Amino acid sequence: MRVILIKYGELTTKKGNRNFFVNTLYQNIKEKLKNYQVKITKDISRMYIEFEDSELENIKFVMDHIFGIHMYNIAYVVNTNIEDIKNQVLDILKHKKFKTFKIETKRSDKKFSLTSQEINPLLGSYILNNINDIKVNVHNPDIFVKVEIRENHSYIYTNGHKGCGGYPIGTQAKGMLMLSGGIDSPVAGYLAMKRGIKIDAVYFEAIPHTSLDARNKVIELTKKLASYTNKINLHIVNFTKIQEEIYKKVSPNYTITIMRRMMYRIMEKLANKTSGLVIINGESIGQVASQTLTSMSVINQVTNMPVIRPVACLDKLEIIDIAKKIDTYDISILPYEDCCTVFVPKHPVINPKLDECLKMEERFDYNSMIEEAIDNIKTIKIEDSSNEFKDLL
Repeated sequence: MRVILIKYGELTTKKGNRNFFVNTLYQNIKEKLKNYQVKITKDISRMYIEFEDSELENIKFVMDHIFGIHMYNIAYVVNTNIEDIKNQVLDILKHKKFKTFKIETKRSDKKFSLTSQEINPLLGSYILNNINDIKVNVHNPDIFVKVEIRENHSYIYTNGHKGCGGYPIGTQAKGMLMLSGGIDSPVAGYLAMKRGIKIDAVYFEAIPHTSLDARNKVIELTKKLASYTNKINLHIVNFTKIQEEIYKKVSPNYTITIMRRMMYRIMEKLANKTSGLVIINGESIGQVASQTLTSMSVINQVTNMPVIRPVACLDKLEIIDIAKKIDTYDISILPYEDCCTVFVPKHPVINPKLDECLKMEERFDYNSMIEEAIDNIKTIKIEDSSNEFKDLL
């Protein structure tokens, strides 16, 4: 019999709140594996998943997309007696190619007759006597065998699978992700979720200046992010009237600054309406004119809501590496412009003045347009890649 043995990692530092984090992880795993034939059990230090062999590869894919898992191993379960343990270790290693190995035993059952220091050489000698042309290497082995001695059953496993780490989603409240079609914002969403934040995504479109292809691009990006959680609400904001009014009434070099201020106003109102506590975006310091510290400060003046910028101090190559890792990069580089790029002026201001912004915003009634935009938001629930959204298109 085999089980998936889950190690918590960072969750073990939580002391008094540890049960809350472990229980949240348990519920997340249970939800993600609801369509599989599994049995999930847990204790304070480990979680165990019994599974059908035919479903293992699919389950491993799911496990690779669950935050809060430090590492997991495919472990063999044997009776806690030395002969069964010896035979299982040998059977595992006979089917693997290696030149060097190491065995490490942890004896949780102190009633077991042998100590860890006695078990390691006993198992090592048994392997050396039954498999040719191999040797022990305690520093850098080709294969690392771990044996956990428990009272009723023991667990044997080799090299593990690295998990996503971080905190289980739902251990923090909800944040509102400004999701464009670019490279940075999906990475920001991923990093926010890694810290346990449940996200709603918000996309600003300006049809006919932006296209349905741009919208579909954002839907596909949301699907990628949704693979790390149970579902994501994607709020689509019609930004056309506001954006057209900005370009009629505002000096060209200030259009991006004013546009971002309008977006932040909408984000705050939408967050208050949907129980979001923070705004999350993909701003990276100095990357474009609206992301200088001066620009960020002036844009931020319109909201009292905290703004989290997970990629703020990463360079573009670091962000691209993460985008490729989470499989959003190829979608992000599709050539469909969003409303942040379709009207970019030749010389956007990099050090905007707050008083200039206020003067320009007095030229049009943005409050009524913001309320209209919020009243007409379309929201879709994205749970997995099989969902279709033809009714919206």
